[in-house]
Amino acid sequence: MSPDPEAHVLAYQGVRDRVCELVTGADRAAPSPLTPAWTVGDLLAHLVGVCADVVAGNLEGAATDPWTAAQVSARSGHSIEELLREWNAAADPFEAILGAVPTVVSGQVVTDAVTHEHDLRHALGRPGAQDSDAVAIAAGWIATAAAGRKAEMTPAIAIDYGIGSVVWGAGDPVARVDISAFEFMRTAPGRRSAAQILAAGFPSVECAIGSPIFSPAAADVAE
Repeated sequence: MSPDPEAHVLAYQGVRDRVCELVTGADRAAPSPLTPAWTVGDLLAHLVGVCADVVAGNLEGAATDPWTAAQVSARSGHSIEELLREWNAAADPFEAILGAVPTVVSGQVVTDAVTHEHDLRHALGRPGAQDSDAVAIAAGWIATAAAGRKAEMTPAIAIDYGIGSVVWGAGDPVARVDISAFEFMRTAPGRRSAAQILAAGFPSVECAIGSPIFSPAAADVAE
């Protein structure tokens, strides 16, 4: 994870630019298989809602399910074009805030945004940008954040994710997983099936998932 706040701002800007291009002209009601409770429009509403809520100071329950659900519900009648206008209007003040917060916070924002960028790419059948700066930041953020959550996990595993490495768990690692930064940042939040996780070399599904709020995808994911 980059320690440079400006790098996080630039990475977020890149995600926003790419998502705006991706969803322009898209079907708001198109399903999003990797976030099955949401459509393409709902995913965009969440990304816009994060930006708008931070700028408005609406941070009670930030990053919880009720907070994100409210963002989606409040914009359920908004078109893609309306959502993009709202996002563009809030972007400058949001990015100023993003550059001023601790990098552990801005790293989480970038991780959420780039995760949903690739959820949208999967939903729309438009893969790409798998080596972006946002992907690298997300991989580093996940490695660090999950290491704290998995400090007592046994047996421990060592993960080499191309641009860095991390040990999850206590004691000497019993396995080493070599994986790209992109595959790592998609696997940890449950964007790969159980079969794909095991095929990547993880000893179990549970040791590959970065947080208990996530679970493996129901079917193999091709990106």
